[in-house]
Amino acid sequence: MKKCRQCKRPFEPRNSLQVACSLACGLAIGKKQTEKKAAEKQKAQRKWVREQKERIKSRGDHTREAQQAFNAYIRARDAHRPCISCGTYTAGQFHAGHYRTTKAAPELRFEELNCHKQCAQCNNFDSGNIVEYRIRLIHRLGQEAVDWIEGLHEPKHYTIDDLKAIKARYRKMTRELERKAA
Repeated sequence: MKKCRQCKRPFEPRNSLQVACSLACGLAIGKKQTEKKAAEKQKAQRKWVREQKERIKSRGDHTREAQQAFNAYIRARDAHRPCISCGTYTAGQFHAGHYRTTKAAPELRFEELNCHKQCAQCNNFDSGNIVEYRIRLIHRLGQEAVDWIEGLHEPKHYTIDDLKAIKARYRKMTRELERKAA
């Protein structure tokens, strides 16, 4: 006596290779195996596509992804704080506003002291509302830190591996902040 792989009932096999008690159970087992193989093939295909997309990404693509992860972290870190420039809590959308812009000081692009939650109005339409930003930044960080941000810095040349590490680090930190908030 054997146990049917499909319905788990005992049956008398006609030969030693028989695994199902009836044609219906045999077809069900075959269907499961076919679906499993198709799912594995789909998974392998998705993995291959993901690898190919990753392979053709430029340094700029990696920089953009790292910047998005960094900005998400800044918004999560400052979620309970108001806009650094105007002090509003009720803006429709908040950004991660850099005190020294990424064009003016690319070496401070991923510097947490240089970036704070800022409403879309101040960041986009008021050119960062930089005077108010500086006043509130001094209150938040102190004059010494602001002087450091405004000072000279060595240029940073990020490799693709550096950018991937930055992206992974800030995604992890964002998840941890969101987990604590929940």
